Parts: sequence; C-alpha cells; structure tokens
Amino acid sequence: MTVEVKICGISTPDIMDATVEAGADYVGLVFFPKSPRHVSLSKARELAEIASGRADVVALVVDPDDRLIGELGSKVGPDIIQLHGRETPERTAEVAERSGARTMKAIGVSDASDAERARAYADVADLILFDAKPPKDAVLPGGNGLPFDWTAIAPVAGDVDYMLSGGLTVQNVADGIAATGASRIDVSSGVERAPGEKDADLIRAFIQAAKSAR
Repeated sequence: MTVEVKICGISTPDIMDATVEAGADYVGLVFFPKSPRHVSLSKARELAEIASGRADVVALVVDPDDRLIGELGSKVGPDIIQLHGRETPERTAEVAERSGARTMKAIGVSDASDAERARAYADVADLILFDAKPPKDAVLPGGNGLPFDWTAIAPVAGDVDYMLSGGLTVQNVADGIAATGASRIDVSSGVERAPGEKDADLIRAFIQAAKSAR
C-alpha cells in the first residue's frame, strides 16, 4: 500500500499547485492567527479551489467556536477539519455534525500514556493525528518541527485510523514509516526554508521519499 502524504500549512497559490502536482493526498490550511502559516478565509478559498478534485483539503483549527466552523463550511468547504486544540470527544462529534466534514483529532504525544488518549476519539473522529506534544512554553500546538518516540503509539496504532506527524523530514520519513507502519504521513516545518515559507523542491522530495518507503 502506498503511503498517503499531507503537506500542511500551505499559504500561497504557487506552493499549493506544486504540492498537488507532486502527488500530495491531503493539503492543510491553517486557521490559527499565532501561526506563521495562518491564512484568511478568503485566501483559503482561493487555495482550496486550486486543490479541488486533486487532493483533500484539511482545515486546521484550534478550539474553534461554532461561528468559525460555519464560516469554514460556507466559504472554504474543507473535506476534513483537523482539531488541534483541547477539543473533547463530545466537541469533536459536534464539529463533525455541524460541518458535515470528516474530522481529524490531533493527539500530542510524549509517551505511551498520551497516545492512549486517542482511544476516546476512535468512534467520533475519522482520523487521529499523532503529533509531538509541544513544549509547555510553545505558542503553537503543532508545527514545531519536533519528533517524538514513535514506539509510544505502538499499543494504540492498530486500534485507530491515524496519521503520523511531528518532526518528519526527507531524511527521516522512511524511518518513521518503518518504525510505526504508518500509512499516512503529515509534514509542515520539515518542508520549509523558514517558518511559514514552504519550499517546492523539499515538498517534492518529501512526497517521493514517503511514497517510495514501501
């Protein structure tokens, strides 16, 4: 089975076009003002139109209110809403119902007990995103370029549909896939020349490395 790849934090039309041309399966748009990858709803609509029919559009949000969920649906129309905050299983189910989109719940992991939290979302989220738990003083809930101990998800990985994230690069993505058996991979800072500035050559190399890992 070929690995599916998500490139997250796309903010310009040229990078969006290059990403889908390179074979990305998912493209992520960030709606979090503190992030250097944040995009407005109007910009997101433009980017989503480029990807339409070519890759699944993922809207990354952090503890969104109902208004934002509604605006995403009416102005962007994402295929998946990625919940990257402290959303409960109940709230995750509400977002799915309100939006009509699939949901992905991010779980920050530093050890096996963190990974176990994914079980509570197994019946309400379509996908789990295992990401590195951010440092206590971090501004961003994800996209910090930090890896985690991949063995921590082993007890849970067979029981949930998941995507692997956290500090992945062209150099280590094959190792991450081999260590976890992940069939879906997510990257953001690992394909950037500077925070928020995606590099098309790195994106192409990452996608090729991930998809050839098996």
